[in-house]
Amino acid sequence: MTLIEKQNELISDLNLIEDAHERLSALTSYVSRTQLPDDMKGDELIGPGCISRVWVKGELRDGMTHFRCAADSPMVAGLVALLCDLYSGTTPAESSAIEPDVWQKCGFIKILTPTRLNGLAAVRARIKELSLNWC
Repeated sequence: MTLIEKQNELISDLNLIEDAHERLSALTSYVSRTQLPDDMKGDELIGPGCISRVWVKGELRDGMTHFRCAADSPMVAGLVALLCDLYSGTTPAESSAIEPDVWQKCGFIKILTPTRLNGLAAVRARIKELSLNWC
């Protein structure tokens, strides 16, 4: 499955939940998929631009990207987990080139604060940077 197909499926699945706030709450289910253990939360993994502390670790295995993350805030943890899950299992070329449409197409842009959106942009930039290093 390509990253675009994966993203479209994710958007479709999330939009089955009618209320955008409930949709946002559902993102907590992604945390367990990408959870970064406490012993791996080094300062070098903390992403800049976030009010909450956010850790992002990436690795390339068998030519595919894999991202794990954690955050101090439960809501932020769900948001960054969604990004890490979305970009995991894709090629570095896809991961570096394709931007997330999920915030707009699921209505999150209307309910997230500019600070949270800036933090998510910083996490996306980190994922893109790691992916470009693997290209």
